[in-house]
Amino acid sequence: MKIDSIRKLNKWRREIRTQQKAIKTRVLICLGPGCLAGGSDLILKEFRTILKKKKIKNISVASIKKTGCHGFCARGPLVIIEPQGIFYSKVKKIHVAEIIEKTLQRGEIIEKLLYKDPDTEKIYKEWRKIPFYARQQKIALRNVGQIDPDEITDYIANGGYSALAKILKGMKPEEVIEQVSASGLRGRGGAGFSTGRKWATCARAEDEPRYVLCNGDEGDPGAFMDRCIMEGDPHTVLEGMIICAYAVGSKEGYIYVREEYPLAVVNLQKAIDDARRFGLLGDNILGSDLCFDIEISKGGGAFVCGESSALMKSVAGEIGEPRAKYVRSVLKGLHDKPTVLNNVESYANIPVIIEKGADWFASIGTKKSAGTKAFSLAGKIRNTGLIEVPMGITLREIIYDIGGGINDNREFKAVQTGGPSGGCLPADKLDLDVDFDTLTENGSMMGSGGMVVMDDRTCMVDVSRYFLNFLVEESCGKCVPCREGLYQLHKLNEKVCKGKAGDDDLKLMENLSRTIMSSSLCGLGQSGPNPFLSTIMYFRDEYEAHVNEQKCPGGVCKDLITYRINDDCDGCMACLKVCAADAITGKKNEKHVIDEIKCDRCGACYAVCNINAIDII
Repeated sequence: MKIDSIRKLNKWRREIRTQQKAIKTRVLICLGPGCLAGGSDLILKEFRTILKKKKIKNISVASIKKTGCHGFCARGPLVIIEPQGIFYSKVKKIHVAEIIEKTLQRGEIIEKLLYKDPDTEKIYKEWRKIPFYARQQKIALRNVGQIDPDEITDYIANGGYSALAKILKGMKPEEVIEQVSASGLRGRGGAGFSTGRKWATCARAEDEPRYVLCNGDEGDPGAFMDRCIMEGDPHTVLEGMIICAYAVGSKEGYIYVREEYPLAVVNLQKAIDDARRFGLLGDNILGSDLCFDIEISKGGGAFVCGESSALMKSVAGEIGEPRAKYVRSVLKGLHDKPTVLNNVESYANIPVIIEKGADWFASIGTKKSAGTKAFSLAGKIRNTGLIEVPMGITLREIIYDIGGGINDNREFKAVQTGGPSGGCLPADKLDLDVDFDTLTENGSMMGSGGMVVMDDRTCMVDVSRYFLNFLVEESCGKCVPCREGLYQLHKLNEKVCKGKAGDDDLKLMENLSRTIMSSSLCGLGQSGPNPFLSTIMYFRDEYEAHVNEQKCPGGVCKDLITYRINDDCDGCMACLKVCAADAITGKKNEKHVIDEIKCDRCGACYAVCNINAIDII
């Protein structure tokens, strides 16, 4: 069926909603990456298998829906039952028959599967009331976890493509750009550049053709926001790109996705095929003069290809290397033609801005950072997962109110924002507002939205070493300051970790960092020293302990630590069993001993000891 007019789209939407109203109960099963790893695909299959054989009033196989990421990855696999909002966590295949019999058939709640707050011990029946969800405001993630990404009808029923219909019916291209500009939307890929200004510059360019690109090359360790949107709500990305194409006068678009995201590629391609089939992509979209199509371009996983000019080189089939920034991609981008490049989350905001208006969007967040931002919470935090919060919320609110605080109630030490090129902020910065400018002013950055939390057992010198090593490996090698400078900076950092550096080495590292930042060709090198600069800014005492005392306060750097068993040891033999170096001896129920010569400092014994009987010296 070809939808060749706005009238037909609206009629189709009404028909879909009528059909969906007949389904009284919906069972939403998360097939996001975390839940999928926990076997949620088996849970989905089990639900469908049982319901094919069993007849239950108002429940059928059509009631069972697979969705994208629900966000609360720490509690997965997740099953939500609507309209009651019942939230079941840590679900296994063996629980499915019980859920069907007790909850779906008899309306009973299975308490053992409900979420229990570890601090208050309060049990939550509804997902909306759980603190992890209650403090969020979802715009870009509005449909993720609520719809089946394979079904275009789910997206249509939730208002999908109504923003596209709105602009085609009564908005000129310049009016669309004015709305996007007035909303205050800044690029969610990290740079924070005005989206409306970017579109306006491309639209004014005299050269043709013009291209619309989407950056789905999410390379930051610990970041998975764009992945979850592409996997869980691919049509919102398409709609945002089509609206952009209308605004700037483009006929051709590309979504650049890393090959490590196979499910995102599959779901995006399915969405593109369906949109073409129903007349929402291709020639004369919705019966208008707008002609625009989208293709997927798969990247090989190079981190540098997240940089705009390197990405465009890769899409064009060339080596993914950046070029000098005096050439603006909005004027000379893909194939040296005017190009708009936004990331996945940016495009996901566009349909809502058009539907609800610029003023509505601008009223959320702060004056200079409007709207919301999606973050992935990772590291030593209880509630790992995917969240979306208003700009201007504090780090403390994210980490403690939403994230649930630090694992095992340990002391918070630092949070890294902005990915490998971002910075680490200490405990006295927890009350900072999370927005583009505030984070940058304090030595970090927004980045794409990765947020890695660290506790008191983290060595900040080692954190710097880890991320510098990542950047050295991912440098394209085109410019000397990045290729050689980051390599040397990493080698000096390793020297500090081994306790072999001096005060002069720290000064050299600081001077080298400034040189790299001022002379590198692209953003990778220009922000590459940030892991070192932010950690030495806020944790200089740790660097000095490594240099002057040959000690690692975090108990991480192998050359500077020793493991010893104290008198609290009860001889449980757990440490002895996991020691691969055979360095631990002792009898059951008697204190064990570590042979410091044999010990390779792997930390396995420390990790398994539940009574703090192993000290790091």
